[in-house]
Amino acid sequence: MKGNPQILKALNERLAEELTAISMYMVHSEMCANWGFQKLHEAFEKQAIDEMKHAEMLIGRILFLEGSPTVSKLNHMKIGANVTDQIVADEDAEAGAIKRYNETIALAVKLDDNGTREMVAKILLDEERHVDWAETQRELIAQMGLQNYLANQA
Repeated sequence: MKGNPQILKALNERLAEELTAISMYMVHSEMCANWGFQKLHEAFEKQAIDEMKHAEMLIGRILFLEGSPTVSKLNHMKIGANVTDQIVADEDAEAGAIKRYNETIALAVKLDDNGTREMVAKILLDEERHVDWAETQRELIAQMGLQNYLANQA
C-alpha cells in the first residue's frame, strides 16, 4: 500500500527519535549499573526496550507503506552526568516526543491515514508513561532528598 510522502517523512523522523532514545536510555542504564544503582539500571533498560518496540512498529509501518526506513540517523542526545541530570534529560526528550507524536497524529488525521494514527497513538501513550515516571522520580528526589533516593536505588 503506497503511503503518503508526508506521512513517510514524519514516520522516519519519529524513527530517528526512537533510535536516539534507545541509545540514550542504554547509556543511562549502563551508567547506573556501573554506579551500583540496580533499580535505575533496570528502569532505564526497560524504557530502552519500550523504545526498541516503538522503532520496530515504525519500521513495520514504513515498510507497509512502501517506504524506506532510515535507520542510520540519530539525533542529538543529552547524556546526564549524574542521576538527576539523566532523569531531567529523559523527561525533556520524552516531552518533545509527545509533542511530535501529537503532530504526527494530526497529520495522519488530516491525510486520512487512520492506520498510522492508531499506531502512533499507541506509542504516544507509552511516551506519556515515560514522562510520568520521570516526574515521579523527580518528586521522590524532592521529597526524600537525593541521597535517600539514591540509597533506595542501590
